[in-house]
Amino acid sequence: MPESNTSNSSYRRSGPPMRRGPMGGRGPMGGGPMGGMGGGKAKDTRGALGKLIGYCRSQAGIILFALLLAAAGAVFTIIGPDQISRLTDYIYDGLSGGVSSEEMAEDIQNQIASGEINIMDYLPEGTDISEFDMESLDLTDTDNELTQEIFNNITLSEEYQEAHADDGIDMDGILGVALLLVGIYLASAVCNFVQHFIMQTVTQRTAKRLRGDISTKINRLPLKYYSGNAAGDVLSRMTNDVDMIGQAMSNSLSNLVTAVAQFIGCLIMMYYTNWIMATTTVLATIIGLVLMVVIMSRSQKYFTARQESLGDLNGYIEEMYSGHDVIRISNAEDEVKETFNSLNQAVKNANFRSQFLSGLMQPLMTFIGNLGYVAVCVVGASQIINGNITFGVITAFLIYTRLFESPLRQISQAMTQVQSCAAASERVFEFLAEEEMEDESAKTKRIDHVRGEVEFRNVKFAYPNAPEKEIIHDFSVIVKPGQKAAIVGPTGAGKTTMVNLLMRFFETTGGSILIDGIPTTDIPREDVHRQFGMVLQDTWLFAGTVRENLLYNTEGVTEEQMIEACKACGIHNFISALPHGYDSVLSDNTAISAGQKQLMTIARAMIQNSPMLILDEATSSVDTKTEMLTQQAMDKLTDKRTSFVIAHRLSTIKNADIILVMRDGDIVEQGSHEELLAQNGFYAELYNSQFESVAQREAF
Repeated sequence: MPESNTSNSSYRRSGPPMRRGPMGGRGPMGGGPMGGMGGGKAKDTRGALGKLIGYCRSQAGIILFALLLAAAGAVFTIIGPDQISRLTDYIYDGLSGGVSSEEMAEDIQNQIASGEINIMDYLPEGTDISEFDMESLDLTDTDNELTQEIFNNITLSEEYQEAHADDGIDMDGILGVALLLVGIYLASAVCNFVQHFIMQTVTQRTAKRLRGDISTKINRLPLKYYSGNAAGDVLSRMTNDVDMIGQAMSNSLSNLVTAVAQFIGCLIMMYYTNWIMATTTVLATIIGLVLMVVIMSRSQKYFTARQESLGDLNGYIEEMYSGHDVIRISNAEDEVKETFNSLNQAVKNANFRSQFLSGLMQPLMTFIGNLGYVAVCVVGASQIINGNITFGVITAFLIYTRLFESPLRQISQAMTQVQSCAAASERVFEFLAEEEMEDESAKTKRIDHVRGEVEFRNVKFAYPNAPEKEIIHDFSVIVKPGQKAAIVGPTGAGKTTMVNLLMRFFETTGGSILIDGIPTTDIPREDVHRQFGMVLQDTWLFAGTVRENLLYNTEGVTEEQMIEACKACGIHNFISALPHGYDSVLSDNTAISAGQKQLMTIARAMIQNSPMLILDEATSSVDTKTEMLTQQAMDKLTDKRTSFVIAHRLSTIKNADIILVMRDGDIVEQGSHEELLAQNGFYAELYNSQFESVAQREAF
């Protein structure tokens, strides 16, 4: 795709072109075979993520701050259950007498020693009194079954319950813990909100920057890239892949940090609270972790295939939509449908496999979490019965179990998105790493006052993807200032290729092209483009007003000059008849014929008023009457300008100053129309064959 000098444009409207070539996405001058449509297959997931991290290096500080906030929010969440344990114990102790089990045991021990309680009344049935040692009795020993049974018999007796009926719940303690919990969860909410806001901001900035870099890259790539890649695939990288990266950054990154912090924090708190129940929970979740690692290792290739197949499908849809009229005329609907169904099936299969494997993680982790929950309940109940823990401990542990299972689920989901992000990053950075056109900022030569002399000196050329097949062989010609040079020849002779080389859409593989004696390779590419106005066979209009299309990338044009150019092309009356005249908006629904579109591009070239012109089959889509009017306008346009006219209708280039007849990449004849006819050579053969063809059609 050629670069456009749009830095000082008055009308720099962007939008989808109303009409493109049947293959879609090709450069203005076409050329080159179409290659594969899909992006490259992801090979290095870790490397792709490393490139993304490097790309975001300038925002590393704010991202790190957001991740620290995410971790802090998780820490505050983890602290909560420990305080809930205290709150539960306050309530339980209050309902059971207002004191803790340890305090009750010490109090009963003192009452037994003072004789207020006769322990013989509370010994379990079947106790051998002769072996019972009163002096060694310790009711605080929770590991001794006999002492715990004595303790339970005493605390559950009617006498003990009546004696402690006035003991109540410590409301001051409960209020203090409740306020602390409010502060903890409020701090957690603030941390999560701030980190979410920061990550969303960073994500949108990164996505915007990526799209901008891709857009800039598009104008820096040589035409050979677009000859071998579908435009839809590039579009997919700019939209689907960038969106996938944005989603992963905004959600997965912070969720992953939060989940890891919560997982580690829960593990520490569980072992701090009770190592037996903690070990039970860990053993139950190890199974889930092993299965998750196995699934993730096998599913990465399907996430890569999903992004690639989606790019292929988008590229094919873009091409088929651009050429739908050709498809209908060719009755190729069945073939197109078959190809579309094949690509669509590939997208479906890749999506199914990737989503199926990632979807297994959610029910798997839920099952493992529930299994751990049940295990904690069973083990915790036995611990309470044995008096090893309080009721508040098991309450906190049940919450920890849920908090411990939740990070595993979040990690599995985050890793799924990270895999998609890796595949998308691979494609985006692969595109950004494509070889660009040579940096010509150091070139200082300019053409300020163009005379218009163009010389092709021993030019040779072969397409980069087929260097062994030379297209142009030792092409030499000099076009003098102000001359109209027509390039004719059969299809594949190299006519359009010569213009591509002149505009530096491709670089010569031998020889040189000079403008006013200066090699074009010594002049910045943008300066070369600036010297030419172009009218192509494939018209290009974007979704905007007629005025914006006519004045595209042109400044200082008056209303009268614009109207005069349209009158010269015979489209002023047509434009005036539109609902809003020159301010009417053109879209796919606007009724404009192919000939009218082409006339508008001719008027645009007139308005640009470039010192040299390239006309590539500029009248191919107009009728005979319009062609005569357009030809007159073109003659006026090319007057005193060096012009290159590519034409198949030889009747349109009779007045050319020099006609270059090409065949198989070489100039076989050159001269004026009359001179070439007099030679009775290849040109005369072409001309007479067209004349006979026209005569036969008229006779028919």
